[in-house]
Amino acid sequence: MKKIITYILVILSSGIFAQIGGMKTFSFLSLPVPARSNALGGASIAIWDKDVNLGYSNPALLSPSSSNQLSLNYVNFVSDVNYGNFLYAKQFKKYGTFGVGLQYFNYGKFDGRDEYNIETGTFKAADYSLNLSFAKTLNKDSTLSLGVTLKTIYSYYDIYYSLGNAIDVGLTYHNKKQFTVSLLAKNYGKQWMPYFEGAPKENMPSDLQIGISKKISKAPFRIIAQYDQLLKWDLTYVDPQDVSKDIDPFTNKPIVKTQKEKRNEKIGDWFDKLGRHLTIGTEVLIGKNFSLRLAYNFKKGKEMSLPDVKKANGLSAGFGFKVYKFHLDYAYSKYAANGNSHTIGIMTNFNYFKK
Repeated sequence: MKKIITYILVILSSGIFAQIGGMKTFSFLSLPVPARSNALGGASIAIWDKDVNLGYSNPALLSPSSSNQLSLNYVNFVSDVNYGNFLYAKQFKKYGTFGVGLQYFNYGKFDGRDEYNIETGTFKAADYSLNLSFAKTLNKDSTLSLGVTLKTIYSYYDIYYSLGNAIDVGLTYHNKKQFTVSLLAKNYGKQWMPYFEGAPKENMPSDLQIGISKKISKAPFRIIAQYDQLLKWDLTYVDPQDVSKDIDPFTNKPIVKTQKEKRNEKIGDWFDKLGRHLTIGTEVLIGKNFSLRLAYNFKKGKEMSLPDVKKANGLSAGFGFKVYKFHLDYAYSKYAANGNSHTIGIMTNFNYFKK
């Protein structure tokens, strides 16, 4: 029973990161995977440096500086559920930078039972995405780059499986003042084969995002902001059965509001809708080999909060440092009162091992 409950909760929580307005298939594609991205609340589509992990967030961030790098990331999500990825990049002078990676989401092992509660053995459930990326500069001074990632997706739950394809297209501008802005169309594609024969094909967790980052001159930190779901303004979810805020708990009658209260409520709703698109964060760069990260995802904080429990849902933090020839990263993400995740990442450059 614990396994079943965990399975259901993960399906629901994974779907939260997809577009509001109905569950999306392959919603695991919307989860940030690298430790650096998790520490920044997913706001990592507009950071320009040598880290190959940024190519997972936005293919346009792949560059010659990330060539010959290999990264691996592991996320301890909830209970036995975990996910992660690996990514390798290689620069070809005449063509551009290529990347290949695999993303997975493992729901764990389950005890199967029939309608008579008789054991039928164990089964597994998992999602996989094979990612092929390409990035190339578009101008002579290499300040503008275009990147594309093609995703081939395979998902199975016991005897049921599904296939699909998705594409990410990113455009990034950066300059010598360490200002970066990116526009990313993410997870646009199609489910070719649904889980059940004759079932309708489901929508993908597509998202149009814009992000900016700025390394403050003569200061050891970078400010980061990201706006998700550019094409959909209202990301709120209203429970039709929840009428508590409109009913007086003492008289059990509708609450009559003044014009000022209605105006203030309308302004509050506008800021609530705006906030659900935003993630803000910072990186504190302590020397060349150590950094601290902190971010807040407003949408995650709203959707994972409980009325009677005040927790720092939506908050994430982490750090990264270099030891010998390896870059190590860690991230902590606050999802709910009893549901937090830890991410560990390791990256190396094979050029380090050349004489």
